[in-house]
Amino acid sequence: MARALGDAPVLHLDDIASHAELFEWTERLLSQVIEPLAQGRTAHYTPYDWHGRHFRAPLAVPPAPVIVVEGVGAGRRALRPYLAQLLWMELPHEESWSRGRARDGEEQREFWDGWVRAELKHFADDPSRPFADLLVRQRGKGYEVIPGPAGTNGPDQAVTQGDDPSAMC
Repeated sequence: MARALGDAPVLHLDDIASHAELFEWTERLLSQVIEPLAQGRTAHYTPYDWHGRHFRAPLAVPPAPVIVVEGVGAGRRALRPYLAQLLWMELPHEESWSRGRARDGEEQREFWDGWVRAELKHFADDPSRPFADLLVRQRGKGYEVIPGPAGTNGPDQAVTQGDDPSAMC
């Protein structure tokens, strides 16, 4: 998607969240990233090291026409006013959590137990899917993009021809 948007910078919310702040990072994201970018300034945020359990040296995000913010919690109430579009990846919770556990291995087992509870609470308190402009569904090959509960899409948004969402058919 970032490539299709002119190599837009990508901000991974895994870099914003931390063990101590699984979902309580909104103010830090606003002050370190959203507010500077909204003022046309370069943002500087401190990415979190999940293995070392500390924040690393700041990284810069220069102003750009579009910044892709990806990750769980990107569609939260406090961020929606700053979003041009909200895309929701349609994936059953269990499959998503299984992928995360497989990615992170045994070392992060306890983390995932806490994450599941925190994610369920987050979406119960502040759902994102009802506000999605588009829903993205993974297919055997590629992705299907359909209108979300909050938006509509045009005839140019259908099914991709592979893992590259910009390769629409």
